[in-house]
Amino acid sequence: MRATGSPVRQSSVRAHNLALVLQTVANSTDPISRASVAGATGLTRATVSALVDDLVTGALLTEVEPAPRSGAGRPAFGLTLAPDGPAGLGLEINVDYRAACVVDLAGTVRHRLVEPGDQRLTDPGTAVAALGRLAARARTLAEADGLTVAGAALAVPGLVTAHGVVRIAPNLGWQDVAVGDLLGDPEITVDNEANLAALSELGTAGLPRDFVYISGEIGIGAGIVLDGALYRGTRGWSGEIGHIPINPDGPACRCGARGCLEQYAGQEAVLRAAGVSTVEALASAAAGGESTALTALGAAGGALGVAVAAVVNLLDVRTIVLGGSYASLLPWLHDPIAAEADRRVLTAAWSPVRLHAATLGADAAMRGAAGSVVRALLDDPAAWLARRP
Repeated sequence: MRATGSPVRQSSVRAHNLALVLQTVANSTDPISRASVAGATGLTRATVSALVDDLVTGALLTEVEPAPRSGAGRPAFGLTLAPDGPAGLGLEINVDYRAACVVDLAGTVRHRLVEPGDQRLTDPGTAVAALGRLAARARTLAEADGLTVAGAALAVPGLVTAHGVVRIAPNLGWQDVAVGDLLGDPEITVDNEANLAALSELGTAGLPRDFVYISGEIGIGAGIVLDGALYRGTRGWSGEIGHIPINPDGPACRCGARGCLEQYAGQEAVLRAAGVSTVEALASAAAGGESTALTALGAAGGALGVAVAAVVNLLDVRTIVLGGSYASLLPWLHDPIAAEADRRVLTAAWSPVRLHAATLGADAAMRGAAGSVVRALLDDPAAWLARRP
């Protein structure tokens, strides 16, 4: 019988083993010795030692002094992710702010920059140019820490093609915007903000491998995670929950339709109904028992509950993560969302919907963007090592 398939190249084996060793160290809660890495991976000690040397030279791993111990034998040096190695740059442009953060290999946010401002007041080129200046500031801060920015990813509230073109972002007024070209960085990854926020929450303690993340900003987006992976849809445009119709004859939406969820539960709609100007003021008023604020939140929660029920009935997920402004407002949104979900979800009697506040709050999207760069490094360290002089 003739063999089928392609032979495995030595370089492919090395790339696989580099990733295996790096991820073993990354997943260890304490510094781990080379011998322990060999035991965990099944690789020989000699192979592990050679791979570790490459990863240390490439600034992906660092060796730390062993902890003092009593007894016979010499304690081994431990391995950890390099704190001054490559880092990810996460960018976000949303309706009322632009932001940047730098995240190191361990997932620690080293720098965070946020500039408030209505991005609808400028054309895409001007808005992206301002974001580019913010990104440059973040890079400078990273370099001052001895970090090397390995790549950047951008979160935007809209539909993004596989080539990074923002096909449409209704709340920004953008259409067919090639962000990478405007930034002068054709290699930048561009993705929907709710998708990146969902990825940042994936693996958070207490969350299952199947959930829907709903981002509550001026626009409303959703990131769908099924079996531990982001579900993007056929063209990568899934998750536009903000344009689920709540009332087909309702208020006009920026998307061109009427009665979309955003017109009932979007940030601007809720603040307007509550008679306040900020989410913080809304939360304060609700905590003080002000009836106008409570009524506005109750109405928004009811509309959200209708949309949540539709999503749960369609996808058969039971966990909904509320992010963006919804995370801080969940104490008042929870009951009206749950009431509508209980009324409308077919399986609610024996499998009620679970509502969770996002752990990363408003930073989830830009942290997810930076984290996507870091995950790429951990998944394919050979590509990073090949880039180094």
